Amino acid sequence: MRHEAEELLPHIKSPADVKLLDLAKLEQLAGEIRRRIISTVSETGGHLAPNLGVVELTLGIHHVFDSPKDKVVWDVGHQSYTHKMISGRLDDFMTLRQGGGMSGFPKRAESIHDVFETGHSSTSVAAALGFALAGEIRGDEQEVVAVIGDGALTGGLAYEGLNNAGDMGANLTVVLNDNSMSISANVGGMARYLTRLRSDPSYHRIKDDIQYVLDRFPSVGRSVAGSIRRVKGGLKYLLIPGILFEELGFTYLGPVDGHDIEAVIDILEKARQIKGPVMVHAVTVKGKGYEPAERRPERFHGVGSFDVSTGNGKKSSSVTYTKVFADTMVRLAERDERVVAITAAMPEGTGLGQFAERFPERFFDVGIAEQSAVTIAAGLAAGGLRPVVAVYSTFLQRAYDQVVHDVAHQKLPVVLALDRAGIVGADGETHQGAFDIAFLRHVPNMVIMAPRDENELRHMLATSIAYEGGPVAVRYPRGAGRDVSLDPELKTLPLGKGELLADGGDVAIVALGHPVHDALSARDILREAGVEAAVMDARYAKPLDARMILQLARRTRLMITVEEGTVQGGFGSAVLERLAGEMGSSEMPRFHMMGLPDRFIPHGDQGAQRVQYGLDGEGIAAKIRILLNDRSLHVG
Repeated sequence: MRHEAEELLPHIKSPADVKLLDLAKLEQLAGEIRRRIISTVSETGGHLAPNLGVVELTLGIHHVFDSPKDKVVWDVGHQSYTHKMISGRLDDFMTLRQGGGMSGFPKRAESIHDVFETGHSSTSVAAALGFALAGEIRGDEQEVVAVIGDGALTGGLAYEGLNNAGDMGANLTVVLNDNSMSISANVGGMARYLTRLRSDPSYHRIKDDIQYVLDRFPSVGRSVAGSIRRVKGGLKYLLIPGILFEELGFTYLGPVDGHDIEAVIDILEKARQIKGPVMVHAVTVKGKGYEPAERRPERFHGVGSFDVSTGNGKKSSSVTYTKVFADTMVRLAERDERVVAITAAMPEGTGLGQFAERFPERFFDVGIAEQSAVTIAAGLAAGGLRPVVAVYSTFLQRAYDQVVHDVAHQKLPVVLALDRAGIVGADGETHQGAFDIAFLRHVPNMVIMAPRDENELRHMLATSIAYEGGPVAVRYPRGAGRDVSLDPELKTLPLGKGELLADGGDVAIVALGHPVHDALSARDILREAGVEAAVMDARYAKPLDARMILQLARRTRLMITVEEGTVQGGFGSAVLERLAGEMGSSEMPRFHMMGLPDRFIPHGDQGAQRVQYGLDGEGIAAKIRILLNDRSLHVG
């Protein structure tokens, strides 16, 4: 009778256990890991396609190198699930991205095998170079590996790292995971270059063949040797694979099938024997082993829970802010031919896929290069167009200098559409949109808006396109809207004017963006306790509606600001600064700011985290009751 092989995965407690397996068992383990990733992510949500694409590659890396003595740095880190499972965290894998559970990205506090935390793209080579240099200085016997996707090679920081590593001659292995994708399909010259490398099988042999011929003439005359060198120099640009990496100072190995474990191990063993920087080019399939993900890798890059048999999402979704943004962008472009859209490798994630299909000549995907996106937008604006840069709040941090120097300094009408502003939930610290208000509001010429619901988002986008005075940032949250009805026509809002949604004489709640509806819920709760609260939708973090804020401050006992962003330097700070400049200390009401605390917000459920930080209706009402009863408190 035929017996199925005993499951290997439960017995893998560290990467050292992987090194003990023969090829057949490594292939068995790869299958078990792939099945576990699919079943777990179908329940928890997460980055499915990127992780399915690197199972064999990860096993090969850990079979050859000795973690944690050898350092493995994962670029972005959303493809580290196999690494996590074989480094002692299998039992925690079902808590993936859940509050208090395992992070979806490398996390130093989780394991000694997570040597560097990554959540944004293109950082791995520079970080790994730092490890390599540190090892040289300390005299450590270690190998350093950076695993970087071809999508990350569209980011400038990757090239800076490659340039420095090649120049310094550091002992460093860069594993290029080439799946032709970032989140969506890759764009640009590097994508075309890698396509040529992976598509021509003759490339594997040519470099060695040329070197063999040249080595046959070690004693020829100087002029002949010079001629041969010139011929070699010309031929290599036409024929040698990986010449770009070779010219940067790397020894190029590959391409290799990244799903052939034996081939991966063989090429990594060769890389380990070479002194200096080495580039190992591995070709993989994003979503490997799960047909829906292979067919639509961009759809399964990051997913919520889904049905494994069909690939369909389990949760019935309301209309999201991203979808409303997408529809509004098309409508704005229909009525204004100056409207153009830019994304940094995220046409689907930001909702611009619809725009790209409708207006391909007015859509630009620059790859994972937020700095370029913003400066290109500046050029488009200077050229008379109305560019909209759609970017996640946390990724705009990478283009801060461009916002200041290239856009705001020149008062150019660039619209920054900041998706995933505020609490994003399961993606955790590196993706929480906590800082955009704080790092944008002190920039001269900047206007910052935040809609309370999806209907307001539509009007704010229309207002931004119509505004001639400089850049505008519109921040909106991740996930479903408030299910409010949408006005049939788009309208422009008056600049710097808030809206008083409810009046009351005891406390003034000045809220910005998503928390406005929670502030209204808090008002209802307080009213039952005999407390009358005014609720102001500030609409703008900059410029403030100072007139309305001062009026409320002068006729209430307490003013409280509510925002879904860091309190330090945020919207509430702006309100307090204005009050302090306009009112004497004797007439100031008691004042308190509610928002996100001065720490990085971990992964968890969005709704639960809003409750945790007191940003739901009950939490706002509870804080107000405490403050009204605490006569000693003046400013909090």
